[in-house]
Amino acid sequence: MSTPVAKARNSGPLLSRIVAAVFGGYALAALTSVAAAALPMSRTEAVLAGMLLSFVVYALAVVWVFAVRSATRAWAGLLLAAAPLLLAAWPVWNGNGAA
Repeated sequence: MSTPVAKARNSGPLLSRIVAAVFGGYALAALTSVAAAALPMSRTEAVLAGMLLSFVVYALAVVWVFAVRSATRAWAGLLLAAAPLLLAAWPVWNGNGAA
C-alpha cells in the first residue's frame, strides 16, 4: 500500500506541470499580447496581431510543459521565454510603446 506522502510525492510533478501549463502559459500569452503592442504598426493592428499570436503561444506553452523531461525544465523554459517578452512589453506598460 502506498502512503499519502508517497502519493503526494508521485503526483507533485504532475500538479506542477498542470499549474505551469495553465497559469504559466497564460502569463506567457499575456506577455506576448502586450509585447506585440510595441510593434511598429498601427495600434489596432498591433493589438489584433498580439491577440492572434497569444493563442499560438499559449498552445505551444502547454505542449512544451508536458513534452519536457521534468517539471523543473518546464518552469525554466517558461521563464526563459518570458524574459525577452517582458523586455519587449516594458515600454508599452510605461506608455512609450508604438503609437
